[in-house]
Amino acid sequence: MFRFILNIYKKMYIKKLIQKGLTIGEGCIFYGLPNFGTEPFLIKIGNYVEVTSGVTFLTHDGSISVVRRIYSRDHLNKYGKIIVEDNCFIGTKAIILPNVTIGKNSIVGAGSVVTKNVPPNSVVAGNPAKVICSIDQYAEKVIKGTVLYKGHSIDELIKHFWEKDE
Repeated sequence: MFRFILNIYKKMYIKKLIQKGLTIGEGCIFYGLPNFGTEPFLIKIGNYVEVTSGVTFLTHDGSISVVRRIYSRDHLNKYGKIIVEDNCFIGTKAIILPNVTIGKNSIVGAGSVVTKNVPPNSVVAGNPAKVICSIDQYAEKVIKGTVLYKGHSIDELIKHFWEKDE
């Protein structure tokens, strides 16, 4: 029941952000509730993008308030758009900063702080996020290390990960 209510809330939340100008392409999946900040109209998400829980999109630099006070610049603000191109994955608790484009077919690792553009077909991770490999290198690594099992059997996973060590 709780999950059902959460899904309804998430749909309403996303719908409200779209009304405020957030652009979301087809086939996107949001796990949990990402934070789209106060300027969702500066964020464009392409098709088939997966955004996991705790991801934050920052479209402005709030620290500019210090400069405003020092230099008496009450109306000084710093904004930037964020673009996530098609077929990307953004890991749990990643932070995407203003003026960043995440290129097509890219992966952003969990907990990464993305301060610069992410090239297409790449995997980035860290703080600040850096390219760690190409999507082809990542695919090769994943294919070699993938556990193949039928039907998502819990028993098969337990056997694979625990019984082989005995």
